[in-house]
Amino acid sequence: NAEQRFIIAEQLKELNVSPKAIILEPITKNTAPATALACILLSKNSPDPLILVLPSDHVISDSKAFQCAIEKAAKVALDGYIVTFGIKPTRIETGYGYIKTGKPLSAHKGFFKISKFIEKPDVVGAKRYISKGNYSWNSGMFIFKASVFLNELKRLEPEIADSCRRSISTAKVDLDFIRIGEASFKTCPPNSIDKAVMENTTKGVVGPVQLGWSDVGAWDSLWEISQKVLGVLFLDTPQ
Repeated sequence: NAEQRFIIAEQLKELNVSPKAIILEPITKNTAPATALACILLSKNSPDPLILVLPSDHVISDSKAFQCAIEKAAKVALDGYIVTFGIKPTRIETGYGYIKTGKPLSAHKGFFKISKFIEKPDVVGAKRYISKGNYSWNSGMFIFKASVFLNELKRLEPEIADSCRRSISTAKVDLDFIRIGEASFKTCPPNSIDKAVMENTTKGVVGPVQLGWSDVGAWDSLWEISQKVLGVLFLDTPQ
């Protein structure tokens, strides 16, 4: 969002990262349009780039496992699949969506066709999914070729694809930022990657992984990933 532009720029500077572009959205439209904008922009300067989509508010404690997972998933994505990372459940959890794994890919060990996406379940549903063993938490992380995602988006949600292309065509550079065309983006239907593409495509693939992952979506999630300090409180009782 345009209102967070200076926070993002400063944090990237602290990490010594020089981004090729920071795209500013004038209006929030969810993850499908945001991803489409990035795919369109990156495709202008690179022949069919490989795109890794990562939510900014997630925590991954095992970076080596994550890097390994990306390397494996990239090979699958290069074969024309839209790959998502499924987190192997470690507890009964009603705060995450679930992915049901389907048939394994013969050419890529450890990756499976997506059978079904499930919204956040109740406790009974979560227990049932975990007991079956072929369900993963939906991480919201993806890797794919730009052309594959854009072609599927154009087929499934043509209004989003068209609005995003027009928004990039009328974009303006403002210092380190790219301001997309607001008039065109206003007409873009809001939708998530899951709803717009993943629940309807035949190219969806999931790779179950263990990364020490949390989406930090609630206070208990923040407590779980935080360093704990043991303290003792003494109360001075009046005599």
